[in-house]
Amino acid sequence: MAISIKTLLDNGAERLSLSVVSGGDHLDRKLQETAMNRPGLALTGFFQYFANHRLQIFGLAEFTYLKSLPAEEMRLRIEALFEQQVPGIVVTRNRRVPREIIEMAERYKVPVMRTPMVTMNFMNECTVLLEKLTAPHERIQGTTMEIMGIGVLLRGDPGIGKSETALSLIERGYSLVSDDVTEIRRSSRGRIVCWASEITRYHMEIRGLGIIHVPSLFGVSSIRRQTELDLVIELRLPTGEEDRTGVSPQTVSLMGVQIPCIAIPVRSGRDMANIVEVAALNQKLKELGHDAAKELDDRIISRLTGGRDRHG
Repeated sequence: MAISIKTLLDNGAERLSLSVVSGGDHLDRKLQETAMNRPGLALTGFFQYFANHRLQIFGLAEFTYLKSLPAEEMRLRIEALFEQQVPGIVVTRNRRVPREIIEMAERYKVPVMRTPMVTMNFMNECTVLLEKLTAPHERIQGTTMEIMGIGVLLRGDPGIGKSETALSLIERGYSLVSDDVTEIRRSSRGRIVCWASEITRYHMEIRGLGIIHVPSLFGVSSIRRQTELDLVIELRLPTGEEDRTGVSPQTVSLMGVQIPCIAIPVRSGRDMANIVEVAALNQKLKELGHDAAKELDDRIISRLTGGRDRHG
């Protein structure tokens, strides 16, 4: 998935400390790859394996080499680079951009940007951002919370109490990621990352009350910009067929990733926030290797088969 230089700037100008030096009218140039390239070999005239679809990064090595060349030779090498139709150039460490680069950028309609960041730090941060911007994502119904480091997605029919449960959890000191609608993507580590859309971020809809701005009421610690998803909780009306042991865990597939899923029946007077909190903490224990349901099941089977109870 290609993105424009403008999209990169809109989402990362502050994070990457990027400013446009030249070519501000040509920010529609496309980045075809998330990787970046340092054009050291290209500046020597070797273009056989030149990654011309990538953002080109000029750091200390590139500038040191260019300064070692006679003025006319430097101009020819820079022009040869721009002839490859690179999508954009970033100059690191806030170095002054040579006049020759600015002239060629204007001629070939290539944006040139500058950052005070060290070259390697910039490339690491920019790679993460580009992977996020180019990763496929979906929009799903549900309210997402972060509870002691565990990302929890609350799902259920409209009016079942997702937002009210989330509000009670916020009052207990936990953090809201998104209300009602959650954006998700699959990270390079194979995890599902959740966040809120820009329009609804930090807001909640409470039936009978309306829209509230969460950080204004509960402080900045009450919100998270994004979280990795660890558990899906389905809030539903009682059916009489709910799992009572947890020995056979269920999962739900989101973007090809299997996420643990439990169904919790909603009844009048039941403290749903407390149950969701315990479910999240229990999931955290499972990730640490402590599965209470399985341990009890093993103990019962051991007792029934006449084996020695390894738990005493």
